[in-house]
Amino acid sequence: MQLHYRELGQGERTLVILHGLFGTLDNWQTLARRWAEHYRVVLVDLRNHGRSPHAPEHTYELMSEDVRKLFAQLQLPADRTTLLGHSMGGKVTMRFALDHPSYLAQAIVVDIAPAFSDMRHQDDILAGLHAVDFTTCTSRQAADDALAQHISQPDVRQFLLKNLYRREDNSFAWRPNLAVLDAEMAQIGEEITNDTPFLKPTLFINGGRSNYITPEDKLHGIPALFPNSHIATIPNAGHWVHAEEPDQVFELVKAFVDQG
Repeated sequence: MQLHYRELGQGERTLVILHGLFGTLDNWQTLARRWAEHYRVVLVDLRNHGRSPHAPEHTYELMSEDVRKLFAQLQLPADRTTLLGHSMGGKVTMRFALDHPSYLAQAIVVDIAPAFSDMRHQDDILAGLHAVDFTTCTSRQAADDALAQHISQPDVRQFLLKNLYRREDNSFAWRPNLAVLDAEMAQIGEEITNDTPFLKPTLFINGGRSNYITPEDKLHGIPALFPNSHIATIPNAGHWVHAEEPDQVFELVKAFVDQG
């Protein structure tokens, strides 16, 4: 598995960024350009997403190993590298930090906890994505209309439509491997566990209007695995913290990376 990635900027420190479910590296491009004024930034498409290869399995253990191979390929300096992940990418970040602590100086997890995540809220999104009939779909508007039958929020539809692309025969298709993601949804929600904690500095960024990190997670789940962690809550943000409050996320991440 050779993950697709994009590099921006340069500097002594490296920031590697992992997107969430149904996302791509493009979701973080605006913030990445700002961080690239200070660091080397590596944006990554996880397996079965974006321009990375499709595969029949989609587990955190495998995604952690995919990222490890990318770190080795890029020869990232362990003492100056930070891994940041949002949602599903945040769980990959936690799994990687626990599996390969020697590869990192620090970690950043955006609006997700190690606990089990109930993925039933993704049912409407999957239904919408499957509702787009690419034998008859000839425009982005037609795809949006099909999505709207299941997904009422325009911003969610616009996020999903970033996955739409034209194939060589000029027909449309989705970039994510929907068949595998659908089949592996329970795996995507699974709890992150480990016998030993990650002892290096870890920043959790929490959207104040999101319920992805609960009071129980803050009291017990996160400190048990990440005892050297700090949770920063952005009050007016939901789950898409980086899209809703980019300036605050920029400053939190920069301050954390700089002190590392």
